[in-house]
Amino acid sequence: QVQLAESGGGLVQAGGSLRLACAASGPTLRALAMAWFRQAPGEEREFVAGISWTGGLTNYADSVKGRFTISKDNEINTAYLQMDSLKVDDTAVYYCAADPQRVWYVRTQNDEYDYWGRGTQVTVSS
Repeated sequence: QVQLAESGGGLVQAGGSLRLACAASGPTLRALAMAWFRQAPGEEREFVAGISWTGGLTNYADSVKGRFTISKDNEINTAYLQMDSLKVDDTAVYYCAADPQRVWYVRTQNDEYDYWGRGTQVTVSS
């Protein structure tokens, strides 16, 4: 069983930066692919960024490419999402997710991830 806890959300002005963290308990992150999803009010939860279980592959939604960076530190069982050049449209609840299946690509669908955190709110003001 994997438990995930997000932190680092908050209020930031457009153009600013935030770094989200996802602390995992249970299996080591070496065995897990990790991803970040987000859900804005009235919208479906969408894929933002993912990293393979090896750490060698990453994938990003087109809307965040070049601005967001996903990483994971296996030694401290923590995944990160560095968010730069934030826009008002990035406002959402951000969720961390873990996938224990060792596939060779980065999954992007909600139902492909078995474990989820409770989310952290990110609000970008204009």
